[in-house]
Amino acid sequence: MERVAVIGLGNIATRHRRNLKQLFPNTKLYAMSASGRIPQETVNDADHLVTSVDALIELRVQFVIVASPAPFHASHAIPLIKAGIPVLIEKPVTAALDEVKMLQRAASQYQTPVSIGYCLRYLSSAIEMKKQLSSGKVGHLYHAHVEIGQYLPDWRPSKDYRDSVSAKTSLGGGVLLELSHEFDYAQWLLGTLTLEHAILRQTEELSLEVEDSADMLLSTSKQAIVHMHLDFLQRKAHRQCRFVGSKGTLEWDLIDNEIRFVSPQGVQVLYSEPEWDKNQMYTAMVLDFLNLIHKQPNQCVSLAEAAKSVALIEQIKTRYPINSTLGDLKG
Repeated sequence: MERVAVIGLGNIATRHRRNLKQLFPNTKLYAMSASGRIPQETVNDADHLVTSVDALIELRVQFVIVASPAPFHASHAIPLIKAGIPVLIEKPVTAALDEVKMLQRAASQYQTPVSIGYCLRYLSSAIEMKKQLSSGKVGHLYHAHVEIGQYLPDWRPSKDYRDSVSAKTSLGGGVLLELSHEFDYAQWLLGTLTLEHAILRQTEELSLEVEDSADMLLSTSKQAIVHMHLDFLQRKAHRQCRFVGSKGTLEWDLIDNEIRFVSPQGVQVLYSEPEWDKNQMYTAMVLDFLNLIHKQPNQCVSLAEAAKSVALIEQIKTRYPINSTLGDLKG
């Protein structure tokens, strides 16, 4: 790699620049803010700053990671796709389904490699969980429970959470878009999910303009029920899943990177690597993206897969708008 670029200056963009410099120490790395402004602050791990996507096209960078807020993804990525420059777009792919379709049309017309940054698919226990479910470990799946909760003010302690991307509608905030990993890996593991019911809430705890809690009831094509809960409220970070079937239950702790199988015979630890460096998810994702670019076998997340998550989120928001009565409850 001689020339690569990262669009966006937030936390995830900073991680990508650092990783790219570690993976390709001799590459020239170009950075661009989401708005195109020249930042006053120092931008680490960047050799040059640019102010437009056109500048990146003129420089013929070899690929770009688009890590701007979700509502800007399409406008940043489509000119690059049309120029034949591969793009890895951070999750969620966009904040609206019509923009995903625009990306799909451009990628199809210009045959440019595009992947979406759902890094949790590269978590070591996620890869093992995929194997266990595919092997029929639980037997016939009856239901699943998917839950994530993390206190939003703790995400970026140096910044007022109310000014963050997560808190603003215009920047693609709210738990549905910000925590869309759960929609992605649930459909990766279980297949396409159908929405049955949802409740979206704004509590007084955080005083956000977006939903800070969401509960969904979904079903699989084989009529298994999936309960999904997302929130910005839990003071101690929690990210776990349970898959209950006729042979037993798989319990997956994504934070502790552990999988347990619970059956009448007891509890068996199938996988446990709590000290695994989670930054490996991001580096593995970038290296897999290179496999896609070079037409090698890969497990990159396609636009079609990512579109399923955006479509589900859009359906939830349309059918079940934030409940104003519940919004008055104390969180």
